[in-house]
Amino acid sequence: MSQMQLSPQEIAERSASAMWARDDASKWLGGSLDAVGPGTASLSMTVEKHHTNGHDICHGGFIFTLADSAFAFACNAYNQLAVAQHNSITFIAPGRLGDRLTAQAREVARFGRSGIYDVRVVNQDDRLIAEFRGNSRTIEGKHFDEDGK
Repeated sequence: MSQMQLSPQEIAERSASAMWARDDASKWLGGSLDAVGPGTASLSMTVEKHHTNGHDICHGGFIFTLADSAFAFACNAYNQLAVAQHNSITFIAPGRLGDRLTAQAREVARFGRSGIYDVRVVNQDDRLIAEFRGNSRTIEGKHFDEDGK
């Protein structure tokens, strides 16, 4: 039996810590996990030369990856393993070399084993770069043992 009950914020932080330790993709991207809470997460990255495409703007795949990572931390904030079931993105404006992009994920709904999350990607001037919607599905497993064993 658990010695003490963890708060929802503590569960989100411990889940994120366990995930971040294994998240080589977000680290490779140059991502920074800035904040996490129950059903929320914020990740950021600076657009560097290796992120730019043939138009000399941030490749959309990197923007998608940043948004997808924020989505992942938000939907995994309950100490239940969750994976993406479906994602979509709409690009609004280009990310430019040197921009600091921030992906802010928030839970829209959680029901049964499914969840819906919206992620807003903005630059350092709070200019909208992209809108992402992710649908999650919980699977078997936990990020950490809540009993401390």
